Amino acid sequence: MSAKNRARQEKLEAYKREQAKRKRSSRIWIWSLSALAVLAVAGIVAVTVIGNQQIVEARQIDGLQTFENDATHVAETVDYPQTPPAGGPHNSVWMNCGVYDQPVPNENAVHDLEHGAVWATYDPELPQSEVDALIEAMPDTYAVVSPYEGLESPIVLSAWDAQVAIDSPDDPRIDAFIERFWQASTAPEPGAPCTGGIDAPGKQ
Repeated sequence: MSAKNRARQEKLEAYKREQAKRKRSSRIWIWSLSALAVLAVAGIVAVTVIGNQQIVEARQIDGLQTFENDATHVAETVDYPQTPPAGGPHNSVWMNCGVYDQPVPNENAVHDLEHGAVWATYDPELPQSEVDALIEAMPDTYAVVSPYEGLESPIVLSAWDAQVAIDSPDDPRIDAFIERFWQASTAPEPGAPCTGGIDAPGKQ
């Protein structure tokens, strides 16, 4: 190979190396921008989720009561400190969520609360139109609606370690309570089954 051709070949090889270097740098730059974009989106999503959760938690619910209950399984009847109960020792078998037209066993209903359900209890004397409106206000899943003797208000909503007394099914606190406590992390086992258990008498 002549000196001229050798020089041309060396220039060509140097050019190829420079082009390859530029391509690598370009790819690294693109990857870096992509990674930054992904991190930015993830950060925005995380901030949004956390922000929304903080808004939900900060939303005031007038009359809300909170408790600290343990989640042990027992076989016997439990004398609960709240009426209706809002957590505490309960039967090892959960009750299938849904609508009941008869009072249900506390110990099985509390197991549903452990799984993140909301339990709407109402005075048996509540007009049927208001019972229907209450049923309509509840979620389709992870919710129990049943009559309950001895309530101090027409309606009581209970979740694990939380409870609020309600006067009517159009009270906006129903939505606020569900938004805050339905399938919430405050329950010991949110997302555990609410079907496949037992049906109490009066299941609709």
